Amino acid sequence: MVNFRFIIKMLGHMFFLETFFMLLATWVAFVYKGGDFMAFLISSGVLLGVGFLFHLIGSKGNELNVGRREGMLTVALTWILFSLFGMLPFYLGGYIDNITDAYFETMSGFTTTGSSIMTDIESYPRGILFWRSLTQWQGGIGMIVFTVALLPIIGGGAAQMFDAETPGITHERFRPRVTQVAKRLSGVYIFLTILLIGLLWAGPMDFYDALNHGLTTISTGGYSTKNASIAYWNSSYVDYIVMLFMFIGATNITLIYFCFNRQPRKLFKDEEFRWFFFFVITAVGITVVWLLYNGFATGLPAAFRQSAFQVISLITTCGFATTDYLEWGGFFWLIALVLMIICGCAGSTSGGLKMGRFVILTKNLSNEFKKQTHPHAVIPVRMNGHVVSGEIVHRVLAFIFAYIVLIILSCMVLALDGMPFEESVGAAVSAISNIGPGLGAIGPVGNYADVPVVSKWFLSFLMLTGRLEIFTILTILVPGFWKQ
Repeated sequence: MVNFRFIIKMLGHMFFLETFFMLLATWVAFVYKGGDFMAFLISSGVLLGVGFLFHLIGSKGNELNVGRREGMLTVALTWILFSLFGMLPFYLGGYIDNITDAYFETMSGFTTTGSSIMTDIESYPRGILFWRSLTQWQGGIGMIVFTVALLPIIGGGAAQMFDAETPGITHERFRPRVTQVAKRLSGVYIFLTILLIGLLWAGPMDFYDALNHGLTTISTGGYSTKNASIAYWNSSYVDYIVMLFMFIGATNITLIYFCFNRQPRKLFKDEEFRWFFFFVITAVGITVVWLLYNGFATGLPAAFRQSAFQVISLITTCGFATTDYLEWGGFFWLIALVLMIICGCAGSTSGGLKMGRFVILTKNLSNEFKKQTHPHAVIPVRMNGHVVSGEIVHRVLAFIFAYIVLIILSCMVLALDGMPFEESVGAAVSAISNIGPGLGAIGPVGNYADVPVVSKWFLSFLMLTGRLEIFTILTILVPGFWKQ
């Protein structure tokens, strides 16, 4: 039987932690007096009350009888319920007047997707905009990781929850206890956030804008406080600082930890990181040539700056924009779709297929060609000089198949609901990869205000599925999951 008491108890603990974050937004609303203070105060009270209720119901939950099912359910319900309660300030304050849009906006925040239904960002109170940014910051490192780091009482369930929240090919646990891993990853994440805020504040941004963009850049979320996004400042300093930290956000955070721990060689020796780095360089180079050849940019410096920013923004799933890339023509649209599908490294805050899986897929394909001429040869796939087991290769192939099938089916569902072809493809890939921007009317800013209601709920499901790397959510929907 599924240990529901443990799940409810853990949800209660996470509601307590989430109350703290919502009270931060309440304080910001109070300081700036934008009229959203009461909406946040009521929402915080509701969240705290539900947390106490869940804690009481699950207080006798057995922590020893916890497995992968409990971990998957805890993580999935965390994102679903956080989005439900996190939408309250939008809805109660009247800033988003319907539940569909309010839930979509909040799910987009917690999954770090960056899709939005807000058409005039700058008209909203500062507390509301800060809350949007804060949801992305939380979603970047994952509330489960924060909870594991701060609540060692989880005990036996910690590993299951950590694995369900941070699914990937492998996890290099540099400490024997998962709680120690979570604490150190959270510490690196917080330090990088503070550093980025300081660097942005030193430029043309004021503290409030620096704070918000610091939260949404390192989490590769992409929410902005300006309608024009990063283009509002028209600053090469801001562009390059944001580029750097988007790239860092899409790098395996464990490797970043090793850099801080005076082991930078681990970063540069990592094969996935090297592929990611050279993939970005190649995509930027091709885009620069395309822009100059077609006259979309004047001069090499401008072409490089625009190309680098947009390529890094898309491949890291951050989704910030400094220009309308739809004007760059169909060739770049194809490049954009490739970037939106492959994305950053495993163990990072980015979504998508992940570069590690792409490397394994490429090497496995290369081996198949070699076997055509040497059918009896045993040619294993290697990563970082080590043989990748057949089980992991099969898991990667299964994931890629599920990923592609889900995109195709999602395009069909969105098209059936009346979305045009370009928008259906862009929205499906964007939601599953947690990027935000799309094609057609959705555009680089990722505005989904005119998307049909059914499609918004379906896209919310896709954002959650993509954030937890497909198998966590889809496995829960399989009847066999609930059998003993």
